[in-house]
Amino acid sequence: MAKVLITGMSGAGKSTVLAALQARGYETIDTDYGTWTLADGTWDEQRMTELLATEQNVIVSGTVENQGNFYQCFEHIVLLSAPLHVLLERVRNRTNNSYGKTPEQQSQIAAYKQSIEPLLREGATLELDSQAPIEEIADCIEKLLKSSK
Repeated sequence: MAKVLITGMSGAGKSTVLAALQARGYETIDTDYGTWTLADGTWDEQRMTELLATEQNVIVSGTVENQGNFYQCFEHIVLLSAPLHVLLERVRNRTNNSYGKTPEQQSQIAAYKQSIEPLLREGATLELDSQAPIEEIADCIEKLLKSSK
């Protein structure tokens, strides 16, 4: 097993893929929920350091400014990507997260797609098109986990 980070823009499908992997029995952490992220939108570095130091096998999802500080702790960094129109359609229709509903937030997502996604791509060890069926994406990540044994 391994430590895997799943990252990507809002609407890329991080939480959905994480739920599919959790249903397969993997330990997962969605840093969009709980106390993983501080008020400034960055990960709680002490908490993340403790998690990655103590867990041998975990799948973490999130996209935050300081995630690069932890790249050396992950065997795999998976970027989920999709065209902007797909991301915007997903955030407009999702029910588990209110971010992305307003025109201002959608403009922010478009700007981040241009400015942040290329940085995520540079740090990724694998990029997956999140328009593929969720089960196929989960299969790809599961193969990474099993090949790291």
